[in-house]
Amino acid sequence: MITQMMVQPSSWVESGIKISKVRDLYLFKFTPELQSRLDDLNDKKKLDTLTSEEEAELTGILELDRIFTLLNAKIIAES
Repeated sequence: MITQMMVQPSSWVESGIKISKVRDLYLFKFTPELQSRLDDLNDKKKLDTLTSEEEAELTGILELDRIFTLLNAKIIAES
């Protein structure tokens, strides 16, 4: 098992997520600000210029994205 540092996904619950209505379903999404931060971090990763703190932040945001993907898939499947 590989240990990796990450910012806890729960740290964005208050300010980084929103619930949006999509085809009569309410799904979890990132706020525009958090989506922009994710895009910026991904760009820096492609350029291999991420700091260790940014790598931890990116890892946390990506974990939150995986959680949302699973939750939203469950919501859609049960509708």
